[in-house]
Amino acid sequence: MRAGDPDQAADAGADLPRQWRDVSPEAVAARAARAQALLAEIEAAETARRLDQAILMRLLTDELREVTFDSARIPFTGDWGFQAEPVFAAMRLRVRTVAEAEAWIARLNDVPRYFAQNRANMTRGIETGWTAHADPLNTVREQIVAQITGDVAASELYRPLAEMSDSVDAASRSRLQAEGLAAAARAIEAYRETLAYIDEVYAPAAREGAGIAGLAGGREVYAALVETHTAGAGYSPEEIHAIGLEEVARIRAAMEAIIADTGFEGSFADFLIFLRTDPQFYAQSDGELMAAAREISARLDAILPLYFNTLPRLGYTVDPVPASIAPGYTSGRYMSGDPAEGRKGAYLVNTYALDQRPLYELPALSAHEAVPGHHLQIALAQEMAGQPWFRQNYYATAFGEGWGLYAEWIASEAGLMQTPYEQFGALSMEMWRACRLVSDTGLHWYGWSREEAETCFKESTALAPLNIQTEVTRYIGWPGQATAYKIGELKIRALRAEAEAALGDAFDIRAFHDVVLGQGAVPMDALEMQVKAWIAANVAAGAPAAP
Repeated sequence: MRAGDPDQAADAGADLPRQWRDVSPEAVAARAARAQALLAEIEAAETARRLDQAILMRLLTDELREVTFDSARIPFTGDWGFQAEPVFAAMRLRVRTVAEAEAWIARLNDVPRYFAQNRANMTRGIETGWTAHADPLNTVREQIVAQITGDVAASELYRPLAEMSDSVDAASRSRLQAEGLAAAARAIEAYRETLAYIDEVYAPAAREGAGIAGLAGGREVYAALVETHTAGAGYSPEEIHAIGLEEVARIRAAMEAIIADTGFEGSFADFLIFLRTDPQFYAQSDGELMAAAREISARLDAILPLYFNTLPRLGYTVDPVPASIAPGYTSGRYMSGDPAEGRKGAYLVNTYALDQRPLYELPALSAHEAVPGHHLQIALAQEMAGQPWFRQNYYATAFGEGWGLYAEWIASEAGLMQTPYEQFGALSMEMWRACRLVSDTGLHWYGWSREEAETCFKESTALAPLNIQTEVTRYIGWPGQATAYKIGELKIRALRAEAEAALGDAFDIRAFHDVVLGQGAVPMDALEMQVKAWIAANVAAGAPAAP
């Protein structure tokens, strides 16, 4: 794993990355052979570190599954992919030394090779009938266009060198910036070549169906992807679809109750129109939206001691999504920091199209992406002492995204949503994840159209139209991932309910959260075993048993 990924290797303490991954078929096959050999060795091993063994086996199994299905043929999901990696690397990089500058210049010089390999993989997808749909492809295209500029010195890829620390001496700075301009120009040319490839070669071959159900072997691939993303939860696509429909009905009833409490006169659909169109619910400037996100994040910080014994030492920032990728980007996202380097995590807020970014959703969004959501969970895992690298950096989608959605519930429980509209917004965000179960399985298992996949969001959430469009494009481009949120959250809430029932007044919410987060991200079946063992130990120690 790490040997083939310069970024993972750097995270694990290796030298600064000087290149991007080798995604050629030969390199992928070599990594797969190593992974297969390691998996066989681990399966046969007798060890007391059973959780380490289970997580490493799942990591290797997931990696081998991607190779089996040749996932490299579609090397992007829409808002993420090879085209976005250099932009985000540049955004997170602060050049403080000559070595850091030289490493970034080397990576810029490697962009043409990396993009060429990805184009070759995409061509193999055309030849084998496994291509992306036009909608996520258009998002990729927009991101590529945003990087093509004749003003290299003002480009995002050159920015780390333009803003080089004063600790680098003047002579070195001059040399490095000259080399960096040339390297950035070559990288931008790679974007230009990729744009031509998409327009002339790939776009005409884009698949017609929104989901992968219509592709040869598509349903088999989708079932495997669902298993990967739900991390051992054990549900089939049919079961996930049914769970989604049940959750939609439950949450809809709670939303109807809030509408009644507001005294609003009109139908559910009328209330959604009111929320989507009334100016009181939208920031009038980027600064106003960012200020609101930072104020809410500060309030979330304040409630943490009520729910957690252990908090991360690493802080986080609240930043806008880079303008070049914002139009096709999700409403918010967390980017992990680096405790070893002292680089804080970042909660990114999308300020593009302010009339599509409702303030009533911001408390739930902030809780999910920052604290007590992704930053808290990921930073604690990164800071675990005495754990191997893969335990500190493993990300089980159902665990991580399930925790993020559970964190929204904690924020509601703590009273962070102060108005009926914010309470409705939190339910709308939860409904969004329930609709994901319905729409993702609809697209990729039942062969739905884009319009069918959008129906649940339009009829049952207060999501703005642009957000619905962006999100469904994401599900089209990232099969299975969207099922993880609700499935993971339901499992965590069910385990908490079981613990509360078993322990009664002895139940300690902070101790429960220590158990859930204390081992880092784990598969859902492993989490269930951990929590049940903790419950049993507390009952054995004298806590009351369940009635």
